[in-house]
Amino acid sequence: MKRMGMIFRAKANKALDRAEDPRETLDYSYQKQLELLQKVRRGVADVATSRKRLELQLNQLQGQSSKLEDQGRKALALGREDLAREALSRRAALQQQVTDLETQHTTLQGEEEKLTLAAQRLQAKVDAFRTKKETIKATYTAAQAQTRIGEAFSGISEEMGDVGMAIQRAEDKTQQMQARAGAIDELLASGALDDPTGTAKDDITAELDRLSGGTDVELELQRMKAELAGGSGAGKQAIEGGAGGAGQGQSAQQRDTPRFDKQ
Repeated sequence: MKRMGMIFRAKANKALDRAEDPRETLDYSYQKQLELLQKVRRGVADVATSRKRLELQLNQLQGQSSKLEDQGRKALALGREDLAREALSRRAALQQQVTDLETQHTTLQGEEEKLTLAAQRLQAKVDAFRTKKETIKATYTAAQAQTRIGEAFSGISEEMGDVGMAIQRAEDKTQQMQARAGAIDELLASGALDDPTGTAKDDITAELDRLSGGTDVELELQRMKAELAGGSGAGKQAIEGGAGGAGQGQSAQQRDTPRFDKQ
C-alpha cells in the first residue's frame, strides 16, 4: 500500500507539473498578495476608525468634565458646597474614563502606525513581486517561443512530428523507386531481362549496330561510286562492240549465202 501510494503521488505530481503553467502560478500568487494587502489596508482603516471614535468620545468627556468643573465653581460661589462636591465627584468619574480612553487611544494609535508601516512594506513587496512576475512571464514566454521554433526547425516537436515522418517516408519511397528504375535499366542493358518491344539493347549491341550501320553506308557508297565509274567505261565498250558485231554479222551472212555461178 505504501508503494502504491508513493507511485500514485509520483504520477500525480508529474501530471500536475506537466499541467502547471508558471505564468498562471505567478498570477495566482500575485492575486493572493493583493488580497492580503487589501486585508491589511482594511485593518488599518478599522483601527483608524476606532481611534477616531475614541477621539470623539474623549472630546465629549472632556467637554462634560469642563462643564462639571464650571458648575462646581458656580455652586461653590453660591454657597452650595454639596452641589459643588457632587459636580466634582462626577468630574472625577469622567476623568477616570478620559484616562482609560486616552490609554486606549494611545494603544490604537500605535497599532495604526504599525499597520500603516506594514501596509507600506507589503505594498512595496507586492510592487516588486509584480515587476519580477512580469519579467519572469516575459522571459518564460520568450523561452517557450524559442523552444517551439527550435523544435519546429529540428522536427522533434509534436506538431512537426507527423510532417517530418511524412517527408521521410516520401524520401524513402522516392529513393526506392529510383533504385528500382536503375536496377531495371542495368538488367535490360546487360540482357538479363528481355524487352518485348525490342527497343532496349545493351551497350555492346548498340555499339555494334552503330558500327555495322556506318559500315553498310560506307559500302553502299563505295558500290555506287564503282557503278558510276564502271558505267561510263562499259557504255563506251557497248557501243563499240555493237558496231563490230553488226559488221561480223554481215560477213557471216555473206558466207552463208550460196553463190550461183554463171555456169
